[in-house]
Amino acid sequence: MGLGKTRKSTREEDEGGAANLVPAAKADKTWCVAKPSSDAATLMANLNYACSQLQVDCRVLRIGCACARPDSLISHASVAMNLYYQAAGRHYWNCFFNNSALVTTTDPSFDSCVYAYI
Repeated sequence: MGLGKTRKSTREEDEGGAANLVPAAKADKTWCVAKPSSDAATLMANLNYACSQLQVDCRVLRIGCACARPDSLISHASVAMNLYYQAAGRHYWNCFFNNSALVTTTDPSFDSCVYAYI
């Protein structure tokens, strides 16, 4: 794709391998989550870093709030890392976190915990 051109759609394959066109707006939605292989110290550092940024509001992780459950470090770190990634502009480098995160096109939201997409 050349400079100045925008993507109107992208290809996505169904279960049988047939290609379907997907509107770019849907295809371009991305979220940042922690890699399952990340160790606890790294996840804690990521959580602390993301939540210390002025543009990131981690109140959704407080007890009784939408993303407090499950009460696991990987879940909380993923929510915080995604909040940072979204606030910073959704650039792939905003989801690096020392190679402990990955960008996904699958919405990681669950139950009442809605992962931000800005």
